[in-house]
Amino acid sequence: MAKITGLGGVFYIASDVKATHAWYRDILGIDGDYGPQLNWSEETGDKPYSLISHFSDAEYLQPSSKNFMINLRVDDLDGFVEQLKTKDIEILGHVDEGYGKFAWIMDPNGVKIEFWEQVAAPE
Repeated sequence: MAKITGLGGVFYIASDVKATHAWYRDILGIDGDYGPQLNWSEETGDKPYSLISHFSDAEYLQPSSKNFMINLRVDDLDGFVEQLKTKDIEILGHVDEGYGKFAWIMDPNGVKIEFWEQVAAPE
């Protein structure tokens, strides 16, 4: 059975994305191509990590009116999406970006949840 394996990241709106990214890099010492990146373990081949990502506008978070989104890692996105469908959960979208697969739903409070299956480790 497909399952959630951890927190993929936290995404929120920042008034100045570049300055916020620099703050996390300079003050907290975490950096990455897509925002501050926390690498957890290299015991498995996929080098799991979590992100704190900042966006300059809310377009990626739509249709939620909230200014944040929860990203959860899954071990089998296609299987997990099928499980959600059996529970009559509306899937907002489902894409394979090459480096990872993504799908989105809304929680009962209008918070967008993104599910992510890491396909390739970042270099």
